[in-house]
Amino acid sequence: MDENQAYFDNTSKEMPRTPVPKGEKGSGKGLFLAGLIAGLASTLLLVGIVYLGHSIQQIAESRNAAEQVVFEENSAVDASMVTKLQALESIIDQYYYLSEVSNEELQDGIYKGMLESLGDPYSEYYTTEELNAILEQTEGVYYGIGAYVSLDSDTGLPKISGTIVGSPAEAADLRANDLIYEVDGTSTYGLSLTETVSLIKGEEGTEVSLTLVRSGESMEVTLTRRKVESPTVESKMLDENRAYIRITEFDDVTVNQFADALATMRGSGMKGLILDLRGNPGGSLDAVVDIARMMLPEGLVVYTEDKEGKRTEYDCDGAHELEVPLVVLVDMNSASASEILSGAIKDYGIGTLVGTTTFGKGIVQQIMPFRDGSAIKLTISAYYTPNGNNIHGIGIEPDVLCEFDGEAYYGSEEHPDNQLDKAKEVLAELMK
Repeated sequence: MDENQAYFDNTSKEMPRTPVPKGEKGSGKGLFLAGLIAGLASTLLLVGIVYLGHSIQQIAESRNAAEQVVFEENSAVDASMVTKLQALESIIDQYYYLSEVSNEELQDGIYKGMLESLGDPYSEYYTTEELNAILEQTEGVYYGIGAYVSLDSDTGLPKISGTIVGSPAEAADLRANDLIYEVDGTSTYGLSLTETVSLIKGEEGTEVSLTLVRSGESMEVTLTRRKVESPTVESKMLDENRAYIRITEFDDVTVNQFADALATMRGSGMKGLILDLRGNPGGSLDAVVDIARMMLPEGLVVYTEDKEGKRTEYDCDGAHELEVPLVVLVDMNSASASEILSGAIKDYGIGTLVGTTTFGKGIVQQIMPFRDGSAIKLTISAYYTPNGNNIHGIGIEPDVLCEFDGEAYYGSEEHPDNQLDKAKEVLAELMK
């Protein structure tokens, strides 16, 4: 993954959190303050800018860094802040009772708090371990329960947006829109997706207990973690030469998986295609654009605009425009990258959207790494469909409204899917 890769991400799979070794309490206080200043300095020097010179780093690493650092005017990071932080650290060191806290943990808490102060659930600080877990996630293999987790816009709680076939989550009958209230007794309220998933994920063979809220009722489920391979694309031929391809998320591996699936369907006589984006919470910009280029006519796929009004366009040459009728299944958990693809398809009129209104996430995040291996994910721009629509907080309305009949689906071993049936019906009409 490119270190500057943008994400249209509303999800996070289970990611491990490696415990940070605790240092000796009461030791190295000058080093903590110096490390804090170094961290604050690097917070202002992102990506390429961080390499502007070693003098700043050398100053920050000295024991009397507080006396040598020149603070910028009107900056949140000033001498009074450092003084107050030092006082807070002293109080914690003298009085805090419940556990030992290392200098590194205190520093990470400060960085996380700065990102949380933005009030943006999609901007967050990653420790080195958390960033490595993000990179692992894009490889499609991880250890956990095999559930996709996204943010519920109404409650602010994490929720299940889908499960992987054959995973512990599927076996335990976890369902889309199940709210995750607690993980092993720890409340998820106020936690980021990364923090929630870090609690869920763990060593293979260990158990994790989830307290879920489903249709207003609380329930507890215990699952055993194991290695999960995450195929992001599923495909099969239906009757009457109708093909079905489902994309569960847009990872680095998704592009080749989709290309292979599309080629296989064409080789099997595909005369119409159902593309299922239900429960797809998003993913990589590069991945969704590359997939769009396998389907769209010549023109814009999507464009973004940052706070300065700078516009970045992502185009398609139309060389691989889809030549068969298309139906796209969407629902309230189709978000971000899913909305980019479905929005472009709708704008160009090359497919019919069936289902319910999508999530409505029209903003872009970018992962920005630091030299120490940590990183931040920051909202940097808004995205627009080819026709200039920003769907943030609105979503994309389907052309054919069809509410999912969960009672019928989960109440029968055959799992009848009324939305898929409607998509077949619409596609049959388009193929006439």
